[in-house]
Amino acid sequence: MKILITFIFLLTSFAHAQQATVVDLKVQGNKKLRSSFVQKISNIKAGVLLDSTVIEADIKLLKRLPSIAHAYYQVFPAGNNTYNVFYNIEENFTIIPSANVYTTNDDEFAYRLGLYEFNLFGRNMTFGGFYQKDIYDSYALNFRAPFLFSRQLGLAINYQDLTTQEPVFFDNTTADYKYNNVSTEVLGLYQLDFNNRIELGLNYFTEDYEYKSGAVNPNVPQELRVHKLLYKLIYEYNDLNYDYQYVEGFRSIFNFQYVTSRNESQLPAFLIGWNDFEYFKRYGNKGNWASRLRLGVATNNDTPFAPFSVDNNLNIRGVGNIIDRGTAAIVLNTEYRHTLYEKGWFSLQGNAFIDAGSWRNPGGDFGDFGDSQNIRVYPGVGVRFIHKKIFNAIFRIDYGVGVTPDSTQGFVFGIGQYF
Repeated sequence: MKILITFIFLLTSFAHAQQATVVDLKVQGNKKLRSSFVQKISNIKAGVLLDSTVIEADIKLLKRLPSIAHAYYQVFPAGNNTYNVFYNIEENFTIIPSANVYTTNDDEFAYRLGLYEFNLFGRNMTFGGFYQKDIYDSYALNFRAPFLFSRQLGLAINYQDLTTQEPVFFDNTTADYKYNNVSTEVLGLYQLDFNNRIELGLNYFTEDYEYKSGAVNPNVPQELRVHKLLYKLIYEYNDLNYDYQYVEGFRSIFNFQYVTSRNESQLPAFLIGWNDFEYFKRYGNKGNWASRLRLGVATNNDTPFAPFSVDNNLNIRGVGNIIDRGTAAIVLNTEYRHTLYEKGWFSLQGNAFIDAGSWRNPGGDFGDFGDSQNIRVYPGVGVRFIHKKIFNAIFRIDYGVGVTPDSTQGFVFGIGQYF
């Protein structure tokens, strides 16, 4: 019996000795991005077992970062069954200006100018802001550091002073309000594992509605100023794989908010939540099918200030700027993207899409989803001008045409893919 135990022990020790191990992780090709940061967030480190699945997961994570355009790995023997692992980095240019041009609800000229650094201090931190002229002046500042404290723990801080002219709908009429939202938000960011992460935090904000023109109703205030506190939870499952402008895989993002106000008689506390389900599939060398399904629901208060809006820039391309509101929403965006021309850093991509959605009226019921007045279907086409070595440098133009009753049509411009 002792001989058998000794034999098993020697066999186990021999097998363990034969396992390949990593002697060093080296990072090359990076210029601004710090090698120490890449090593910090990688699971492959000196002394661990050599495992191709762990390496491939690291590479997949790196390609998701705004600072990295592409990444791949190499493995070289170092002797005595040990190996050097090389992560090869192709960096993005990450100081990115942005410019969006559109029209207001009064067909006036509006724009947003921004500047963001997506690789602050070479550690994949994002810092920047924007200025917006949409009849009124607005601005925002944002800081986001998902790996600030460790590979798993980070922080985000956002400040916004946003003023717009907003339509408010009630009694089959419309009124225009000057709307101001000043908010400060702090979020803790936690990466549970490679695919799962959560954000949890608080947003303190003040909303100010001031009547400008249109219909009036004694039950709808012409002035309203209220301080609110928003508790936010975001949970994301991410299994996307990126190859320059191509994306493949599945992602789910759940956003839940609980909002309270100091004046409960005018604006009672309410809950709101929505989930975006995104699916991407490659077709051949140049095709990419992309789909997003959004399911959202909020406390069903009978109020003209309902939280879900129907808008060009959010959900239905070609529909117009905030043409309706609701307390629940179902929206499907699906499109086929095809690379028409590609050379070096530049790619030209065309797309054909269908955007469709329906909303529950404030105070209504889920039967409203089947009401023809709430259903909108907008097919359309567009183009994408893509710089492959600058993060999110995708200038898009889409043209949507409504096929449901009382539809409109129009162009939608923007930076980045629509979703």
